[in-house]
Amino acid sequence: MVEKYVAVVEPSDNVATVLRDMQGGETIEVDTGDGTRTIEIAEDIGFGHKFAIQPIPSGETIRKYGKSIGNATEDIEPGNRVHVHNVESNYGRGDLASNDQAQAVSE
Repeated sequence: MVEKYVAVVEPSDNVATVLRDMQGGETIEVDTGDGTRTIEIAEDIGFGHKFAIQPIPSGETIRKYGKSIGNATEDIEPGNRVHVHNVESNYGRGDLASNDQAQAVSE
């Protein structure tokens, strides 16, 4: 049965967002918009965070909502959490910017 607490917005996305806390070792079925994939969650992933739904090689574009949100800084396997430890964001690391460097980004 497809996991209803996982969001993949566009078939071109290579990550999904969890809408509940997920535990490492869970096996879920994900609706990718053009089919389904069975994925084992590799590590605990908190509500609102992302995981890979397909292999993402280092340097590859991370796609969420059909748009590029950054590039992988290492190989990311399906089920692995996708976050600042393995992604160079298109929007920079606001958590690392000084107050005079932080600014809102709009498209």
